Amino acid sequence: MTEDCDWLNVPAAPLDAGAAARARARQERLTKPPGSLGRLETLAERLAALQGRECPHPPHPWITVFAGDHGVVAEGISRFPQAVTAQMVANFAAGGAAITVLARSLDAGLEIIDLGTLPGGPEPEGVIRAGLGPGTANFAREPAMTPAQLERALNTGRQAAERARQGGGGLFIGGEMGIGNTTAAAAVACGLLGASPDALAGPGTGLDPAGVRHKAEVIERALALHAEAGDSALEWLRRVGGFEIAGLTGAFLASAQIGQPVLVDGFIASTAALVATRLCPGAGDWFFYAHRSAEPGHDRVLEALGAQPLLDLGMRLGEGSGAATAVPLLRMACELHAGMATFDEAGVADDESGAGA
Repeated sequence: MTEDCDWLNVPAAPLDAGAAARARARQERLTKPPGSLGRLETLAERLAALQGRECPHPPHPWITVFAGDHGVVAEGISRFPQAVTAQMVANFAAGGAAITVLARSLDAGLEIIDLGTLPGGPEPEGVIRAGLGPGTANFAREPAMTPAQLERALNTGRQAAERARQGGGGLFIGGEMGIGNTTAAAAVACGLLGASPDALAGPGTGLDPAGVRHKAEVIERALALHAEAGDSALEWLRRVGGFEIAGLTGAFLASAQIGQPVLVDGFIASTAALVATRLCPGAGDWFFYAHRSAEPGHDRVLEALGAQPLLDLGMRLGEGSGAATAVPLLRMACELHAGMATFDEAGVADDESGAGA
């Protein structure tokens, strides 16, 4: 990597342990039995540590959707043609996709970045063009990205995270779009975890069992082809990843470095988070995990991350949709933490006097 990626070596921002301790003490004084709000209590404590406040503010989300095409589609691993990626980018820009509906509902900032898709049709307004090329190369035959493309994708993600902070976002959500990207995510995860493609490959956009088996076979060939990547997270990302996965990785890593909490979406975003934590182990302190995807590989990635997702709704759309759906839980955790009265304020006897028995 060149000097343009020296920022990858910057450590994650420190947490405020004092704020977390004060938040924990407040939770113990609120008018409820200790622990009765379950994970809503620990979410408030974590946000206190990330924001440096005893009573953290309900986070305002900023959503960036990264799009890119994948050359591995030539191997027949998707039910849909690559042209759908650019068509969906246009749909995002027009406001007709699930994530745009959710962003409006949350009053969230929303940015769409086309890192590199096949050309076709008029370019929609409001989309940032990174211009890395018409998708990645077919990683079943050669590395998906050149070193220069990987650097530009990572830096594009870093810049997106910085814009989110400047735009007032207090919670970064990274979405993705790219026909073939569940194959790329599964390949990256297999490379990093030493896992079998049979265990991580899933239906993606709707493959039947035969299609999933073929997908696993393609990944198996690619793992053998790129075995020299060894234990290098960056090399696995470059060789079998995608532009949008690299963009997410850069955004997640930069967010942790600048002290911006991240709400990680599903399988593909979690794979990017796995790469980010391999590059900077402390980065994971800044990540919340929104939901458990229906993609089978997601469980293995979550296990490797030590992650406990907030929701399990059978979602597998991507785009950041699962993360957007989980935002109200973080907001409610903050509202409860700050808005409930303590035993002293409410004039309620505490547990020592028998309250809550």
